[in-house]
Amino acid sequence: MNDTQPLSADLAACQALIVEQRQKLDEQDHTLVAQAQAITELHHKVQEQELTINELLQRAYRNRSERYQEDPNQLKIDFGNTPEAADAAEGLAAAVEEAEIIIAEHKRRVRKPRKKRNEALPAHLPRREVTLEAPAEVKHCATHGERKLIGYDSQETLMFEPPKLWVLRTLIPKFACDNAAECGVKEAPRPEGLIEGNRYDTSVAAEIITAKYGYHLPIYRQQDCFAGSGWTPGRSTLLNILFAAATCIRPFVLYLRKEVIASGLLGTDETRVTLLLPPEISVPKAGDAKSQRIYEVLSTARAEGRPSVSGRMWAYRSLTVPINAFDFTVSRHDDGPDEFLVASNFVGKMIGDCYSGYQGIGLRSDARIERGACNAHARRKIFDARASEPLLASRFLALYQALYDIETRGKTLSVEERGALRSAEARPVWLRMRELLDGAAALRVLPKDKFAEALNYLRNQWDALQLYLNDGRLPIDNNETEQLMKQVAIGRKNWLFVGSVAAGERAADFLTLVSSAVRNDLAVWAYVKEVLDRLLAGDRDYAALRPDHWAAAHPEHVRVYRAEERRDRADAKQARRADRRRAAPPPG
Repeated sequence: MNDTQPLSADLAACQALIVEQRQKLDEQDHTLVAQAQAITELHHKVQEQELTINELLQRAYRNRSERYQEDPNQLKIDFGNTPEAADAAEGLAAAVEEAEIIIAEHKRRVRKPRKKRNEALPAHLPRREVTLEAPAEVKHCATHGERKLIGYDSQETLMFEPPKLWVLRTLIPKFACDNAAECGVKEAPRPEGLIEGNRYDTSVAAEIITAKYGYHLPIYRQQDCFAGSGWTPGRSTLLNILFAAATCIRPFVLYLRKEVIASGLLGTDETRVTLLLPPEISVPKAGDAKSQRIYEVLSTARAEGRPSVSGRMWAYRSLTVPINAFDFTVSRHDDGPDEFLVASNFVGKMIGDCYSGYQGIGLRSDARIERGACNAHARRKIFDARASEPLLASRFLALYQALYDIETRGKTLSVEERGALRSAEARPVWLRMRELLDGAAALRVLPKDKFAEALNYLRNQWDALQLYLNDGRLPIDNNETEQLMKQVAIGRKNWLFVGSVAAGERAADFLTLVSSAVRNDLAVWAYVKEVLDRLLAGDRDYAALRPDHWAAAHPEHVRVYRAEERRDRADAKQARRADRRRAAPPPG
């Protein structure tokens, strides 16, 4: 059966039918174009999701090390003789050639022989001697009779006893006049203590502070530790001791913060800390931006029915004095760095990540603060996105590898020598990177490609990434400051949250004290106890209590092995880099 309709003999009707069919075809064409665009967009989304999934899988299972060693010969694979492949091979070969020139000028460090392991027990530990009772068959010979004692062999065994608590009972003499009751009773001045009645010594407070902020033990676990020594305190008792200690050290912590501000060079970073909502929210003080921010954040969370907010713990690491200062805020708003740096009239250079609150700090401080960016962040973005542009990524990574090789060689130099080294060798590498960034291969990267994000990061932060070239005291990256976040993160995983804004501020003070002691390789408990003792005694010589000054005066409390470990790691790292550079195959 044929369903085709017969054509009309009317010419006008036929023309109308043709116009109608043409309109339908045009509509179908538009529909197909729209569908093709939708398919393309979905395809791009799928690719982005696959990259995201792969990145998450790599973060979960890959080796966390980002060591990178590029072989320029691998770029000689035939990629169709494209201009991109030719540019990549030429650029990478030039980078390696420059690295080879640097290697030729570098005098190889002689590796230190591995130290022999010393199993002897420390000589300063007290000894207790016991004499073994010899059995009869040892003392008596079946042939010659009783044997003569000719001496002793010795064997030393390290023993351990749990920490011991003991009570100091202080007798306070009282005096009165004979037969003169009207004169009353006089007694010797009572010693100052953290708690009223001097019930708990500073040694107890130092142990609580060290355990929580040095060894990351929450209060309820410390309760068990003290119970093992014969005293079972309530958790509120331990918290009250912490509160009293925080009040005592507050003026000294403010002094340490001023030292960081006055240093003129610092690195900064922040991390999240959960803050529980208080039962009541205090009304903000007039003209106080910090209390206003606290009120806004907590009120918003209360209105949304949330039990907590994501507070922030900020670290400020001085690059010229060995002090780390911490600060607590209720949010990641730029009020945090503004109050610590801008309001405190900090003048100098700071290095941090590219958080927006840092980027505008130069304007907000009337150009008193110069901001430097972290090259480890820039390099990591390229490293993580290298799968989409492997040839181009290899060129950028090779240049960054050369920059870090220069920094490794400059570690042992003076500030002036390091600055001269950077001017002579690092600046040309940055010029090459600029040429690569503005080259045709980089400009052809699609805007939505992940590698384009890495390139844009370099372009947007270009001046800030090179700030370290102008000052030999500045590091190339902010890694040492960011490592301070581990001290907060490990603690956060144990004590989970802070119960109030005041508790967060007290935690920042304790972290300032403990982290600065750790930075100077001090025995934390001994240092914290000395600080508490001297502050309670009315000593206001804060400069003598500064951790580096205190370390010089108390070498017996310095953990020398920590400095040796760092030095050995630095030497091994420098030797590995030198060996890797020598082993790199020549270009061509």
